[in-house]
Amino acid sequence: MAVEWASLLDQQPVTVTGDDLTLAGGQKGYILLFHGLTGSPAELAYVSLYLHNRTGFSIWCPRLVNHGQPLGVLARTRWQKLEEFAQACFKRALTEANAAGLPLFVGGLSLGAILALQLAAEYPENVFGTICLSPTLFYDGWNVPWIHKLIRIVSYTPLKYFAYFREEPPYGLKDEFLRKRMAQQYSKTSLRDSSDVANTGYAHFPVRLFCEVRHLIAKCIRSLNRVVCPVLLVQAEHDDATGPANAEFIYRKIKSKHKEIVLLHNSYHLVTVDLERASVAATIARFCSSVT
Repeated sequence: MAVEWASLLDQQPVTVTGDDLTLAGGQKGYILLFHGLTGSPAELAYVSLYLHNRTGFSIWCPRLVNHGQPLGVLARTRWQKLEEFAQACFKRALTEANAAGLPLFVGGLSLGAILALQLAAEYPENVFGTICLSPTLFYDGWNVPWIHKLIRIVSYTPLKYFAYFREEPPYGLKDEFLRKRMAQQYSKTSLRDSSDVANTGYAHFPVRLFCEVRHLIAKCIRSLNRVVCPVLLVQAEHDDATGPANAEFIYRKIKSKHKEIVLLHNSYHLVTVDLERASVAATIARFCSSVT
């Protein structure tokens, strides 16, 4: 993962054209799903359509705060803003679910799974189940560069304001066709060009944002023993970013009576779009149906 340097402090917020992913009218339950860091709701489109069309769930995948904005704006996002945004989404989802008489599930991909676990810990009486897809507590995947271990040190230096990791193959994808498309898209993107990130996600990870997310992850870890609802953990055996140890750690720490780990053998980190996406969607449907 290459490091690129730039000062993007001058970038200002813009109007984001990409929308949340909303599939209303389901009668089986309501699922609030969060996408991953630097991603977009498109990461969850396949599983959302599956859950809505085939099994009758209402789905809401909101765009995380500042995602879709220029990279410099995203980089300035504080971890508290991500937490506050998730809580605001939860309160809206709970209101809508209660109005429709539906059980409410929370879930997400990567960092989205961490946000979901935090909500499950804070609102145990309102969450029927939590769906954790490639949960990310620590970066121990086979493609994580050694330089990532320096994040803890860099977080105390001004370097974090100017450093950006550029995404490199396999982009969380074992699917070679999708990986090629991702490479073509990212090859057109520079640090100052964020024209299509609302739809495709970012080709760069702001180091400053990684430093912020560390605090959110630490808070989640401290809260795991307050998670009591049913929990589904889906992780790729060969996840390039966050390996199965993440799911195993969560499994040991939560207090849920109903908890399970599903390991995938033909996917990398982006399990909702990779080769086993249909299996992931079916597993989520089975889990949610089993606890309602």
